[in-house]
Amino acid sequence: MPHHGNDAEHSPSNNEGNEQHKPVIRDNRKVDPETGAARHTQGSAAESNAAAEGDALSQAEEILNGMEVPAEESVAPGAAAEAEAAELRNDLLRLQAEYVNYRKRVERDRAVAGEMAVIGVLNALLPVLDDVDAARQHGDLADGPFAAIAAKLENALKTYGLERIAETGVEFDPTIHEALIQQPGEDIEVDTVSQVLRSGYRSGGRVLRAAQVIVAVPA
Repeated sequence: MPHHGNDAEHSPSNNEGNEQHKPVIRDNRKVDPETGAARHTQGSAAESNAAAEGDALSQAEEILNGMEVPAEESVAPGAAAEAEAAELRNDLLRLQAEYVNYRKRVERDRAVAGEMAVIGVLNALLPVLDDVDAARQHGDLADGPFAAIAAKLENALKTYGLERIAETGVEFDPTIHEALIQQPGEDIEVDTVSQVLRSGYRSGGRVLRAAQVIVAVPA
């Protein structure tokens, strides 16, 4: 096949192709064979930096370990926590005292309410007791079923603390007696109850109704 042109014209392209296909050889030896000095590559530099950082971290840990940690009492957060705990404890004690007082007040109010309820029932039954007394004085309750019923009623009311005020011959007491009539009496040194016109009643030291009486006074 005929060849046109000079061979020298095609030689540069062949040389460039040969240069592109030449293998690249890297010398990774850490020691230069000519000078004997150590070579510093990128990997060794990174290792050196990591070693330096490790040494700095070790030094920091040694410094921290060598520092004295102050006692809990001297640490501000600990003192604040202790103060807060003391405040909470005081609040708890105050709430406990308030609850105890509240419970006592409720129990006292409940007892007073129960007592007032009993007194209300007893006051409502006083007219019935007056009728029973009147019937007994007239002899209508000497015997029979009504006498038994009256006795049961009076005994039931005694269980609720009801006491009759109907004694004669005792000194007149304005807190439990109501004097309707005064009569001079012989050998009387102080005002004395001579007759009870209507019985009085009390319950638990509370006078429900004073007894209406005739009082004998010194002549």
